[in-house]
Amino acid sequence: MGIAERRERERDLQQKKRRRQILDASKRLFHQKGFSATTVEDIAQEAELSPAAIYLYFKNKDDLYASLNLQLLEYLSERLEGLNRKNDLHAEEKLEALKGLLHDVYNFDPLILINLFHLQASDGLKNLSSERTAQLNAIATKCVQNLARIFQEGMAEGRFSECNPIALADIIWILFTGAVLWEESKRMTNPRKNYLKPTLDLAIDVFSRGIKTGTG
Repeated sequence: MGIAERRERERDLQQKKRRRQILDASKRLFHQKGFSATTVEDIAQEAELSPAAIYLYFKNKDDLYASLNLQLLEYLSERLEGLNRKNDLHAEEKLEALKGLLHDVYNFDPLILINLFHLQASDGLKNLSSERTAQLNAIATKCVQNLARIFQEGMAEGRFSECNPIALADIIWILFTGAVLWEESKRMTNPRKNYLKPTLDLAIDVFSRGIKTGTG
Protein backbone atom coordinates (compact mmCIF):
# COMPACT_ATOMS: atom_id res chain seq x y z
CA MET A 1 0.00 0.00 0.00
CA GLY A 2 1.40 3.38 -1.05
CA ILE A 3 1.58 6.50 1.09
CA ALA A 4 -1.38 8.12 -0.68
CA GLU A 5 -3.55 5.02 -0.25
CA ARG A 6 -2.59 4.72 3.42
CA ARG A 7 -3.48 8.37 4.04
CA GLU A 8 -6.81 7.92 2.27
CA ARG A 9 -7.58 4.88 4.41
CA GLU A 10 -6.64 6.73 7.60
CA ARG A 11 -8.85 9.66 6.54
CA ASP A 12 -11.80 7.31 5.92
CA LEU A 13 -11.33 5.67 9.32
CA GLN A 14 -11.16 9.06 11.02
CA GLN A 15 -14.35 10.20 9.29
CA LYS A 16 -16.18 7.03 10.34
CA LYS A 17 -14.95 7.49 13.91
CA ARG A 18 -16.07 11.13 13.96
CA ARG A 19 -19.47 10.25 12.50
CA ARG A 20 -19.92 7.53 15.14
CA GLN A 21 -18.91 10.04 17.82
CA ILE A 22 -21.62 12.46 16.66
CA LEU A 23 -24.30 9.76 16.45
CA ASP A 24 -23.51 8.44 19.92
CA ALA A 25 -23.63 11.94 21.40
CA SER A 26 -26.92 12.78 19.69
CA LYS A 27 -28.51 9.52 20.77
CA ARG A 28 -27.62 10.20 24.41
CA LEU A 29 -29.11 13.69 24.24
CA PHE A 30 -32.25 12.62 22.40
CA HIS A 31 -32.86 10.12 25.19
CA GLN A 32 -32.13 12.64 27.93
CA LYS A 33 -33.77 15.79 26.55
CA GLY A 34 -35.97 14.65 23.68
CA PHE A 35 -35.57 15.48 20.01
CA SER A 36 -37.25 18.90 20.06
CA ALA A 37 -35.30 20.21 23.06
CA THR A 38 -31.91 19.07 21.71
CA THR A 39 -29.99 21.53 19.54
CA VAL A 40 -27.06 21.02 17.19
CA GLU A 41 -25.02 23.10 19.63
CA ASP A 42 -25.92 20.66 22.43
CA ILE A 43 -24.80 17.73 20.29
CA ALA A 44 -21.56 19.47 19.37
CA GLN A 45 -20.78 20.12 23.03
CA GLU A 46 -21.61 16.52 23.99
CA ALA A 47 -19.41 15.18 21.17
CA GLU A 48 -16.64 17.68 22.04
CA LEU A 49 -16.76 19.14 18.54
CA SER A 50 -17.73 22.45 16.98
CA PRO A 51 -21.20 22.92 15.44
CA ALA A 52 -19.46 23.42 12.10
CA ALA A 53 -17.97 19.93 12.41
CA ILE A 54 -21.47 18.49 12.83
CA TYR A 55 -22.59 20.08 9.56
CA LEU A 56 -19.68 18.47 7.73
CA TYR A 57 -21.37 15.10 8.27
CA PHE A 58 -25.07 15.92 8.56
CA LYS A 59 -27.31 18.42 6.78
CA ASN A 60 -29.29 19.28 9.91
CA LYS A 61 -30.71 17.76 13.09
CA ASP A 62 -33.40 15.89 11.15
CA ASP A 63 -30.75 14.37 8.93
CA LEU A 64 -28.77 13.29 11.98
CA TYR A 65 -31.84 11.78 13.58
CA ALA A 66 -32.70 9.97 10.35
CA SER A 67 -29.28 8.31 10.50
CA LEU A 68 -30.21 6.81 13.87
CA ASN A 69 -33.49 5.62 12.34
CA LEU A 70 -31.48 4.07 9.54
CA GLN A 71 -29.53 1.97 12.04
CA LEU A 72 -32.77 0.64 13.51
CA LEU A 73 -34.18 -0.20 10.07
CA GLU A 74 -30.95 -1.98 9.18
CA TYR A 75 -31.34 -4.09 12.33
CA LEU A 76 -34.92 -4.92 11.34
CA SER A 77 -33.80 -5.83 7.83
CA GLU A 78 -31.05 -8.12 9.11
CA ARG A 79 -33.48 -9.91 11.44
CA LEU A 80 -36.06 -10.38 8.67
CA GLU A 81 -33.43 -11.74 6.31
CA GLY A 82 -32.31 -14.16 9.00
CA LEU A 83 -35.89 -15.32 9.50
CA ASN A 84 -36.36 -15.88 5.79
CA ARG A 85 -33.19 -17.97 5.67
CA LYS A 86 -34.64 -20.48 8.15
CA ASN A 87 -35.62 -23.17 5.70
CA ASP A 88 -36.65 -25.47 8.55
CA LEU A 89 -39.63 -23.19 9.29
CA HIS A 90 -42.75 -23.05 7.15
CA ALA A 91 -44.56 -19.76 6.56
CA GLU A 92 -46.97 -20.08 9.49
CA GLU A 93 -44.05 -20.67 11.85
CA LYS A 94 -42.23 -17.65 10.43
CA LEU A 95 -45.31 -15.51 10.99
CA GLU A 96 -45.42 -16.78 14.57
CA ALA A 97 -41.71 -15.99 14.99
CA LEU A 98 -42.43 -12.47 13.77
CA LYS A 99 -44.00 -11.69 17.16
CA GLY A 100 -40.72 -12.02 19.03
CA LEU A 101 -38.75 -10.43 16.20
CA LEU A 102 -40.81 -7.24 16.22
CA HIS A 103 -40.65 -7.01 20.00
CA ASP A 104 -36.86 -7.32 19.75
CA VAL A 105 -36.86 -4.44 17.25
CA TYR A 106 -38.81 -2.36 19.75
CA ASN A 107 -36.34 -3.22 22.51
CA PHE A 108 -33.41 -2.33 20.23
CA ASP A 109 -34.27 1.32 20.90
CA PRO A 110 -37.86 2.21 21.85
CA LEU A 111 -37.35 5.98 21.66
CA ILE A 112 -35.80 5.90 18.20
CA LEU A 113 -38.52 3.55 16.95
CA ILE A 114 -41.33 5.74 18.29
CA ASN A 115 -39.82 8.82 16.73
CA LEU A 116 -39.31 6.93 13.48
CA PHE A 117 -43.06 6.39 13.35
CA HIS A 118 -43.62 10.10 14.06
CA LEU A 119 -41.06 11.04 11.40
CA GLN A 120 -42.91 8.94 8.82
CA ALA A 121 -46.14 10.80 9.59
CA SER A 122 -44.64 14.31 9.62
CA ASP A 123 -42.84 16.72 7.30
CA GLY A 124 -39.48 15.74 8.78
CA LEU A 125 -38.55 13.71 5.72
CA LYS A 126 -38.65 16.89 3.62
CA ASN A 127 -35.71 18.26 5.64
CA LEU A 128 -33.41 15.36 4.82
CA SER A 129 -30.65 15.26 2.26
CA SER A 130 -31.48 13.40 -0.96
CA GLU A 131 -28.83 10.83 -0.04
CA ARG A 132 -30.34 10.14 3.38
CA THR A 133 -33.86 9.98 1.93
CA ALA A 134 -32.70 7.47 -0.66
CA GLN A 135 -31.03 5.35 2.04
CA LEU A 136 -34.17 5.32 4.18
CA ASN A 137 -36.39 4.47 1.22
CA ALA A 138 -34.07 1.68 0.10
CA ILE A 139 -33.87 -0.04 3.49
CA ALA A 140 -37.61 0.44 4.15
CA THR A 141 -38.38 -1.15 0.77
CA LYS A 142 -36.08 -4.02 1.60
CA CYS A 143 -37.87 -4.60 4.91
CA VAL A 144 -41.27 -4.66 3.22
CA GLN A 145 -40.00 -7.09 0.59
CA ASN A 146 -38.61 -9.41 3.26
CA LEU A 147 -41.94 -9.35 5.07
CA ALA A 148 -43.75 -10.02 1.80
CA ARG A 149 -41.58 -13.10 1.21
CA ILE A 150 -43.17 -14.78 4.23
CA PHE A 151 -46.61 -14.35 2.71
CA GLN A 152 -45.44 -15.39 -0.74
CA GLU A 153 -44.09 -18.60 0.73
CA GLY A 154 -47.32 -19.18 2.63
CA MET A 155 -49.36 -18.82 -0.54
CA ALA A 156 -47.04 -21.14 -2.43
CA GLU A 157 -47.39 -23.70 0.38
CA GLY A 158 -51.18 -23.36 0.31
CA ARG A 159 -51.23 -22.13 3.90
CA PHE A 160 -52.27 -18.52 3.18
CA SER A 161 -55.09 -17.17 1.04
CA GLU A 162 -54.11 -15.50 -2.20
CA CYS A 163 -53.60 -11.80 -1.48
CA ASN A 164 -51.17 -9.08 -2.45
CA PRO A 165 -48.09 -9.97 -0.33
CA ILE A 166 -46.88 -6.35 -0.27
CA ALA A 167 -50.26 -5.24 1.08
CA LEU A 168 -50.05 -7.91 3.79
CA ALA A 169 -46.54 -6.71 4.69
CA ASP A 170 -47.89 -3.15 4.94
CA ILE A 171 -50.65 -4.35 7.27
CA ILE A 172 -48.08 -5.97 9.57
CA TRP A 173 -46.19 -2.66 9.71
CA ILE A 174 -49.46 -0.83 10.45
CA LEU A 175 -50.21 -3.26 13.30
CA PHE A 176 -46.71 -2.79 14.69
CA THR A 177 -46.88 1.00 14.44
CA GLY A 178 -50.33 1.17 15.97
CA ALA A 179 -49.53 -1.16 18.86
CA VAL A 180 -46.33 0.70 19.76
CA LEU A 181 -47.86 4.18 19.60
CA TRP A 182 -51.06 3.19 21.41
CA GLU A 183 -49.18 1.49 24.24
CA GLU A 184 -46.82 4.46 24.47
CA SER A 185 -49.78 6.84 24.81
CA LYS A 186 -51.19 4.73 27.65
CA ARG A 187 -47.84 4.78 29.45
CA MET A 188 -47.95 8.58 29.44
CA THR A 189 -50.82 8.40 31.96
CA ASN A 190 -49.59 5.27 33.74
CA PRO A 191 -45.85 4.48 33.32
CA ARG A 192 -46.35 1.06 34.91
CA LYS A 193 -48.45 -0.14 31.99
CA ASN A 194 -46.52 -2.38 29.64
CA TYR A 195 -48.81 -4.45 27.48
CA LEU A 196 -47.03 -4.06 24.15
CA LYS A 197 -46.01 -7.69 23.67
CA PRO A 198 -49.39 -9.30 24.50
CA THR A 199 -51.18 -6.64 22.45
CA LEU A 200 -48.89 -7.11 19.45
CA ASP A 201 -49.05 -10.91 19.77
CA LEU A 202 -52.85 -10.82 19.79
CA ALA A 203 -52.94 -8.49 16.77
CA ILE A 204 -50.72 -10.86 14.77
CA ASP A 205 -52.79 -13.86 15.91
CA VAL A 206 -56.01 -12.23 14.66
CA PHE A 207 -54.29 -11.23 11.41
CA SER A 208 -52.88 -14.74 10.98
CA ARG A 209 -56.29 -16.38 11.42
CA GLY A 210 -57.66 -14.07 8.76
CA ILE A 211 -55.23 -15.12 6.03
CA LYS A 212 -54.90 -18.85 6.80
CA THR A 213 -56.61 -21.20 4.38
CA GLY A 214 -57.15 -23.93 6.96
CA THR A 215 -55.62 -26.47 4.59
CA GLY A 216 -51.92 -25.96 5.37
